Amino acid sequence: MRVVPIRPVAGMVESSGVPVEEWNRVSEDMTDTEELELAPARGRSRTARRWRGLTGSLAAGLVALAVLVLGAGLLCAFLDVPGPGAAPMIAHPAAAVLALLAQRVADRKDGVLAGAAGLAVLMILAGALWTFWWA
Repeated sequence: MRVVPIRPVAGMVESSGVPVEEWNRVSEDMTDTEELELAPARGRSRTARRWRGLTGSLAAGLVALAVLVLGAGLLCAFLDVPGPGAAPMIAHPAAAVLALLAQRVADRKDGVLAGAAGLAVLMILAGALWTFWWA
């Protein structure tokens, strides 16, 4: 299928009431521009970006683990077989939410506060894994 563009006809008026001949006309006030200064770049160090990436990945992994535990618990309840129990089914999503909140602080703040929030993600993850998987 071939598409043919429609060419404007002289004397044709756009819905705004401007004649076709003036559609591409540049007026003097349109060329008068002012250059604005760029905002200073607020870059983060490579170490800070890697720290945020690591803690973000761990927080996302904890969310995936919480979804799996909830899915396993619901499947076991549906099949009427023993499952993970109520404590892991409540604690895993709670830990995931806390880790995501801490990661949000780590992503939006700078300096010591961001590092402490990333450390909080690690502590929440370690607590959940130790309590429900390793101990």
